[in-house]
Amino acid sequence: MKIWEDEKQVYIRAAMERNTPEQNAALKERLERIDWSILEHIQRKETVNERGVFAPLEAVEVPEIEARRDEFKAAGQDTIRAGKVGAVLLAGGQGTRLGLDRPKGTLNIGVNRELYLFEQLFRNLMDVTDEAGAYVPMYIMTSNINHKDTVAFFEEHHYFGYPKDYVKFFIQEMVPACDHEGRVYMESDTEVAMSPNGNGGWFGSMVSAGLLDDIHARGLEWINVFAVDNCLQRIADPLFIGATIVSGCESGAKVVRKAAPDEKVGVLCTEDGKPSIAEYYEMTQEMATARKENGDLLYGFGVILNYLFSEKKLEQIADARMPIHVVEKKIPHIDLEGNMVKPEQPNGYKFETLVLDMVHMMDDCIPYEVVREREFAPIKNLHGVDSLDTARELLKGCGVTL
Repeated sequence: MKIWEDEKQVYIRAAMERNTPEQNAALKERLERIDWSILEHIQRKETVNERGVFAPLEAVEVPEIEARRDEFKAAGQDTIRAGKVGAVLLAGGQGTRLGLDRPKGTLNIGVNRELYLFEQLFRNLMDVTDEAGAYVPMYIMTSNINHKDTVAFFEEHHYFGYPKDYVKFFIQEMVPACDHEGRVYMESDTEVAMSPNGNGGWFGSMVSAGLLDDIHARGLEWINVFAVDNCLQRIADPLFIGATIVSGCESGAKVVRKAAPDEKVGVLCTEDGKPSIAEYYEMTQEMATARKENGDLLYGFGVILNYLFSEKKLEQIADARMPIHVVEKKIPHIDLEGNMVKPEQPNGYKFETLVLDMVHMMDDCIPYEVVREREFAPIKNLHGVDSLDTARELLKGCGVTL
């Protein structure tokens, strides 16, 4: 049965009653291209969030990294020079919370001069590539909302001096949103209400965009994925890459030492013997405050969304299909009469994959400690905690002229 033939799908059917035959023909084509099996996850929404038994995972801490600096750096740089490392920038978001009606990466983080978030990230990357004498392919994930603006911004700024041949853009896949009964919302009479498929969907989106051929043609064996909002991200870091390779692990995660037991960060640990991330709200008070004999927190290292994955393993995961999380959200839509509704309370479900599930699908993962003040300056707000203000102070502390 076609989705529009299902009497339960009242929003789609109401829109079709208002449309012209031509509009409906185009709408049916779009509806045919959507994988509606995603709605089945509503019945399984409780089980996907069930967690196993957590246990601590020892990190490679800063003193060890410093002691083995030459070993790690040599292994990482050799891999970069051999052309085996690629990077993925997750940049699908708009800067709405920062007062921007354009891609978040276009935020000007300078004070006395223009310095864009995208620009700073590419400067961080070029610190590595200049020293290695080899470029790292950069794949930038955008969204339907910001793709054209992102590409135009890079064109306008001449890719900030990075070779255009080494930069490719792809759009994050979108999935339908529905009400609590599984009735798909409509954004307009001719468009389904869609939302991005979560931060774990980046590799699947790359595959759908046909970029697997490019990855294979370049001979990439390691992919470093990171978020746009941390302006101190050290990308394709040879020390991190080298430490992961030397450890024999198929993935690595940059982590920072928690500032306090109740800091709101996900903690890298094991779950039923496999690497995993325990979100702060999933940790018991006992877990959060437990300490080692030396006084350090037992679960003491938080992730900063900078991961290194074996490309081969990513392909295996893509074939295995990742868990789908059903998340309650506020979803703007048109009602049965065609009037726009902007809800003030959650009114339905979005379907998301999470990068923490990618980590859990790995056989092993090395937690790699970085110094917070040097590599963690997230920009979530204009002012206050994790803001443009705090990021600027941290950038200045790292010697960046603003």
